[in-house]
Amino acid sequence: MPHLALYTFGVLKSPLADPGRLTREFYESGEAVYREIGRRPGYIAHAEPAVHSRGTLFDADWREWGEFAVPAWYGKGRTAETTALAATLSLWADLRTAFDAVYTGLHRAALNRRYDWVEKAPHPNYVFWWVSDGVIPTWQDGVSRLEHLHDHGSAPHAFTFRHAFAPDGTPTRTTGIGPKSEDRVR
Repeated sequence: MPHLALYTFGVLKSPLADPGRLTREFYESGEAVYREIGRRPGYIAHAEPAVHSRGTLFDADWREWGEFAVPAWYGKGRTAETTALAATLSLWADLRTAFDAVYTGLHRAALNRRYDWVEKAPHPNYVFWWVSDGVIPTWQDGVSRLEHLHDHGSAPHAFTFRHAFAPDGTPTRTTGIGPKSEDRVR
């Protein structure tokens, strides 16, 4: 059975190494969100470095998730002192469970504060795509899918909640969002 891959990307207003209050709040919120999401139905896994260290995303060992990569539009630093981005890569059982995790609980509260931490951008900040059972998506997969979504809009190759596709490539919908369709994810 296919799984749903999710890549998120945002450019932070300040570097991850910034000792300021907002950066501390971002980290604290993120740690709590990951703990809560890890217990959600439908959650399978997310990319984690072999050793956690603030701001060393580019040099980290991400094991089977591959070498860390970012979209072409990221123009800030790449060192532990200058990296200013938030990125996640995760696997989900389906759209409904991903939707429920994103729009409830601590993650919803963090989304409500995202512009305290993340710059507003003219490009998408997340993308979904289906992967075969047993396949672990890589950071580069996420970047290429996000850039494809930006350049071409939603398609079975790269899509959003609002314009989603089932594993067979047919348009689908998560109840409560997106254009009307006969197919609904429940």
